[in-house]
Amino acid sequence: MEQNNDIFRMPNWYPRFAANSLPATFVFLQEDEIEALKNGVSGEPVDNLLYRLERAMDNFGYNRFVSVDTVSPTDTKRFESKRGAVRSARSAWKILCHSEKVRQAAKRGEVSAICVRPFRRMEPAREFRLFIKDGKLKAMSQYWMTRHYARLQGTQTHYWEMAQKFIRNNSWALPAEDIVVDVYFTASEKILVMDLNPFGPPTEPLMLNTWDRDWTETTGIKIIPPPHLVRGDLNVGP
Repeated sequence: MEQNNDIFRMPNWYPRFAANSLPATFVFLQEDEIEALKNGVSGEPVDNLLYRLERAMDNFGYNRFVSVDTVSPTDTKRFESKRGAVRSARSAWKILCHSEKVRQAAKRGEVSAICVRPFRRMEPAREFRLFIKDGKLKAMSQYWMTRHYARLQGTQTHYWEMAQKFIRNNSWALPAEDIVVDVYFTASEKILVMDLNPFGPPTEPLMLNTWDRDWTETTGIKIIPPPHLVRGDLNVGP
């Protein structure tokens, strides 16, 4: 049976995990504002939106992070340089308009609201993707596959046990039995839900490499292994 992708929209799933997510405010968009987002337009068409967005941003501190229903502007220079932190409604709208991912989502009819959250500088070594099949945690992957994090060698078993307990306690809140959950492990031993994704393509399997596997088996946690150090003489052929 085809899965209803509306369950992955943040305004729909976020209330289910209110106790396990960053606080958030949603600014719902009118049709002309969605059209403006599709075309990266500013000025008069979105003046009223900017006012509403500014009021929503007042709920949080100095820096905030904005996204839309199923997409964050991670493909922008602002995200690359400042991890997406914004301070005003105008700069928030600008980063969304500059994101090809966000504009394409709007063109596909997948945008209904802007989500405003407090900006939090995330440590890449604490971000993971959980793979849940039939309501049970089957696998877990390091999210940012940029390098090996030595600290994970000693904490990976603990993180896996924390994730198992978290899914057991919160499986009732999952909108589907087969689902992928992106999470963040805080320094205070708490798991924050960051995003929900479909189980299977186009969601990336990350360290699992492929979706083609026996999901009745429990794979456990996967992290990037430490680099190999090669010693001795190396003979390089012609």
